[in-house]
Amino acid sequence: MTDTALAPRDITNRRVLKIALPIVLSNVTIPLLGAVDTGVVGQMGEAAPIGAVGIGAVVLSAIYWIFGFLRMGTTGLAAQALGQGNRAEVAALLTRVLMIGFAGGALIIALQMPILWAAFRLSPASPEVETLASGYMQIRIWSAPAAIAVFGITGWLIAQERTRAVLVLQVWMNGINVVLNFWFVLGLGWGVNGVAFATFLAEWSGLAMGLYLCRAAFKVPDWRNWARVFDRVKLVRMAQVNSDILIRSLLLQVIFLSFLFVAADFGDVTLAANQVLLQFLSITSYALDGFAFSAEALVGQAVGARAVPVLRRALTVASLWGLGAAVLLTLGFGGFGNDIVALMAKNAEVQEAAAAYLPWMICAPVLALASFMLDGVFIGATRTADMRNMMALSTLVYGVAAFALVPHFGNHGLWMALLISFVARGVTLAARYPALERSVAE
Repeated sequence: MTDTALAPRDITNRRVLKIALPIVLSNVTIPLLGAVDTGVVGQMGEAAPIGAVGIGAVVLSAIYWIFGFLRMGTTGLAAQALGQGNRAEVAALLTRVLMIGFAGGALIIALQMPILWAAFRLSPASPEVETLASGYMQIRIWSAPAAIAVFGITGWLIAQERTRAVLVLQVWMNGINVVLNFWFVLGLGWGVNGVAFATFLAEWSGLAMGLYLCRAAFKVPDWRNWARVFDRVKLVRMAQVNSDILIRSLLLQVIFLSFLFVAADFGDVTLAANQVLLQFLSITSYALDGFAFSAEALVGQAVGARAVPVLRRALTVASLWGLGAAVLLTLGFGGFGNDIVALMAKNAEVQEAAAAYLPWMICAPVLALASFMLDGVFIGATRTADMRNMMALSTLVYGVAAFALVPHFGNHGLWMALLISFVARGVTLAARYPALERSVAE
């Protein structure tokens, strides 16, 4: 496929927004579900069920997060196949990601007892909470194959710019979860197990909905062309991409976990204030993800078509919209940041501490923009080795910055180091961008 087949003029503002906005709306439903889970068990009038659901959800989310590479890697590979006009490979890729999802879920189920043991050794709780949390996880863990497979389906849909389908899938899963939560917990009195069963059924129904949304792929024989599905070259390439993304994501977790551990030394009030302010970063992520995902899909197609002008146009248009979103977030945090803090924390000391560090959150969206957008570009181009290496360099920069700044500036120095790591990631990926273009032009 040539530049004439995929032209820069095809990358319009409307097209970028058509991809981005459903993702932003989809992301809005994520924190709402957690609030409903907590609110429903909170109606039981006891503290232990709230803690049990919290611990169980965090542990399983952390385990499932390991397979997050399936979403990102699938988007890049499927978008490139689409850009090449290789519909057969797009269909075969769907089969591969479903198989990985099922195999990963089966592995988690097989290892559930060691997982439960390790979880409660790392995060000990009261006997009552541990018993409730264990029951919760032993129910939910049986939907692991569905939950992980949905990661792959989501990436496959994004690659084809079908983000409305992603929104439908997310609303479907979360909607069923909410309805069943109320029924099982408040209606039938099943307590913590009711929350677990609601999520279990929602995740399996989500897989069913995902397969329905992908039904066109199953109408052609390529999805079960086993020679193509198990093509060694394709499997090796997929393994390389996914392992690079996994390492990159683990390094990112190292930054955030070390941030939390260091913050704990500043006392409970500062730690609580940091936890509140980290929600501002979550909001930033939810907003900018939509435009980064636009870049993933459009850049991936451009790379598959070997169309450098289209790649540049995709990066430019998606980044301009991302910049607009970042500026709006900065203005919003500046104008309403203290009000947002007050909604999340009622303690006056925590509010005061959060207000002192709020300026860092006001700066964060603009400073983090390049790292988000270039992540999308490099995922779409499947230049995942660059992502891995630049993330390693950024982690080193963060460590040096924290070591130098925290002793002199305390928690302010810690926030500085975190934002410096975002800037470092953006700068280092930008330095690798010319090589990305050269590889496409070859």
